[in-house]
Amino acid sequence: MSFRIIYTNSYVRRAARFAKRHPDLLPQYEKTLKLLEINPFHKSLRLHRLKGPLSDLHSVSINISFRITMEFLINDRTIIPVNVGKHEEVY
Repeated sequence: MSFRIIYTNSYVRRAARFAKRHPDLLPQYEKTLKLLEINPFHKSLRLHRLKGPLSDLHSVSINISFRITMEFLINDRTIIPVNVGKHEEVY
C-alpha cells in the first residue's frame, strides 16, 4: 500500500529553507515523509483535505505547529509535496 512521493524543484527549495531554519525538526520531518510513503492514512499524520482556496490540497502534521501541504492522488498512489512550514505559513 505504499505511495510514491514526487519532489518538485520548488518544493525542494522550500524544504531546504525549512531545514535551514529548523534543523532541530529534521528527524521529525524525515519520519513524517517516510510514514507518508508507507501509510499516508496513519492516524499520527492527521491527513485531511484543506478547504477554501486550497481545497485541491491535503495536509499532514509534522508536529503540533508544523505542516506539509501536498497534492494527494489516491488513484495514482502519488504524493506531491507543495509546501512545508508553520501552520499559518502554509495555509
